[in-house]
Amino acid sequence: MCGIAGLVDWRGAPDPHLLAGMVRALHHRGPDAEGVLIDGAVGLGHARLSILDTTSANDQPFSDPSGALTIVFNGEIYNFRDLRRQLEGQGARFKTTGDTEVLLEAYRYWGPDCLERLDGMFAFCILDRPRRRLFLARDRFGEKPLHYAQPSPHELVFASEPRAVAMHPGLGAHVDPAALGVYLQLNYTLGAQTLFSGIKRLEPGHAMLVEDGGTPRIWRYFDLAANFRSQREAVSLEQASDRLREMLDAAVTACEVSDVPLGAFLSGGLDSACIVAAMARTREPGQVKTFSVGFAERTYSEIDQARETAAAIGVDHRDEIIHAGRGEILEALVRGADEPLADTSMLPTYFLCRFARRHVKVALSGDGGDEVFGGYETYAADRLHGMLSVLPKGVWPLLGRGVAQWMPVSRDRVSLDYKVRQFLAGMPLPADRAHYSWREIFSQVERAKVLRPDFAEVAILAKADAFDEFARHFDEVRDCDPLDQAMYVDMKTWMPDDILVKVDRTSMANSLEVRAPFLDHRLVAFAASLPVHMKLRRGEKKRVLRHSQRPRLPPAVFQRKKQGFNAPISHWLDGDLYDLARQTTTSAAISQWLDRRRVDELWTEHRTGRRDNGLKLFGLLCLGLWLDPTRSRTVDPIERGVPAMQAPPVSATSGPP
Repeated sequence: MCGIAGLVDWRGAPDPHLLAGMVRALHHRGPDAEGVLIDGAVGLGHARLSILDTTSANDQPFSDPSGALTIVFNGEIYNFRDLRRQLEGQGARFKTTGDTEVLLEAYRYWGPDCLERLDGMFAFCILDRPRRRLFLARDRFGEKPLHYAQPSPHELVFASEPRAVAMHPGLGAHVDPAALGVYLQLNYTLGAQTLFSGIKRLEPGHAMLVEDGGTPRIWRYFDLAANFRSQREAVSLEQASDRLREMLDAAVTACEVSDVPLGAFLSGGLDSACIVAAMARTREPGQVKTFSVGFAERTYSEIDQARETAAAIGVDHRDEIIHAGRGEILEALVRGADEPLADTSMLPTYFLCRFARRHVKVALSGDGGDEVFGGYETYAADRLHGMLSVLPKGVWPLLGRGVAQWMPVSRDRVSLDYKVRQFLAGMPLPADRAHYSWREIFSQVERAKVLRPDFAEVAILAKADAFDEFARHFDEVRDCDPLDQAMYVDMKTWMPDDILVKVDRTSMANSLEVRAPFLDHRLVAFAASLPVHMKLRRGEKKRVLRHSQRPRLPPAVFQRKKQGFNAPISHWLDGDLYDLARQTTTSAAISQWLDRRRVDELWTEHRTGRRDNGLKLFGLLCLGLWLDPTRSRTVDPIERGVPAMQAPPVSATSGPP
């Protein structure tokens, strides 16, 4: 795992000092080595975290012996040994034992079509000197990030994180008001959009060619929708379970390739238990190191369940309790993430990565299991919505008012009253809009209230509709079962734009590489092709995954209710985080956008228990910390002393008088 950066200026050589500064801004992603190369109109930079072939022979930028090709690469190619054998059969010769040189040779022999042969997580750029072009690509599901911008028609700047891209003097660091409107709706941004005006993401499963003086050409090389359309109706549950177990074992084995210490995250849930059980089949169970963290708030902690699972499998397990909200680390994480990502699991994920990094340099996780196999409560809500949609639409507002009046507000993790309120709010809507609404933070009406009416760009913020991106992906699978549609959309939105961003930023802040075997593209394609009753049936979620693992895991794993890896934010906003959060959400930095009176009302409702506004206030807290240039820039000033994550202050494109 590493950080990459690059500058292209077809008019002449790019600024080497700027490129060096971009690489330094990514030091946390790769503290083991740094390199910069200027070659004519192109500059490439790299910060290395050594995982495979840790010798200096694999430092980057990495060039082939002829000097025709140079690569900067972030990620891991799990099948690089198989590819190496294929390439050697065609005459290729190698001087290293890692995957970087294999990737470069794969491009030499197969060109951009090499992407179809890669198994792994990656973001890379290859300079092809003979063709005077750059080839950039990102992995199929978005595990590794790649951001870019065009300060002028003849320039391109790219990097693993927006902080490095924004350092270009032709860009600045201005907020995109349409993206801010989306953020208020979801607590994250979507697709190619970022909160930085002019900076975009290369979307998952996409590639880019940049040729001398030409406009960048972007295309999608991986289409998951085709797998959802190709259903395996004839397969039995037993057959599917056996095949899935084999594929998961192969995916885990592939993810275990490493020249440095490796372990796994373990919660009390099914997904991480599946990964750990598969690891215990390829080595002595006692040699498998697992890690978990929990909270003093009992309803938010799974440490006891993780210990029970670890004991049943026989692995070497470690855990620790997080005792407080640690506002100073939240400040640093928000600034360090480049964009505010108000996912309440960001903090526990950071603590988990920091804890694991004391013992290992690579960790396997269960990320992707819920999206691939149908594990979220929202999928059950989608099914229920379909059954109840025959009722008159007028009944749902009445039920909503009754719940608001008579159902007490709880601050437990994903509490029943929260789920009921969200469900009733979505019931009058069409199925696709209802699925989107299960995750909505500020509705359109609420957003209009919280925005300053005198702000010059309030119309842009108010018009921005995150559902447009959801609708685009729904349209790609309209001919599929509604449950498959919902799962596909989550794999194109929620997973790459929230879940995987969170994992990437928190793990890289600790210089830890995290791998997700459930995102093996062959396994995902297989699961997508299974009929929906194997994913959700009569309230049983992840049915085929559960069935496949019953021979390996203790019964308690299957009996536990899904909890999720969330932090007790609603409690913390009344305790550890209150002073920081109240000050930040009413500061001058955020009040240029938002109506201070409405923010105060949100606090009053939350403090008096009339409503649990935890997710709304947490989103505004993260936004305010990000907007305020006076806040901390370091990742963790207490424990590790990680070098500063440099990022320019952010400002509005315009503001109220």
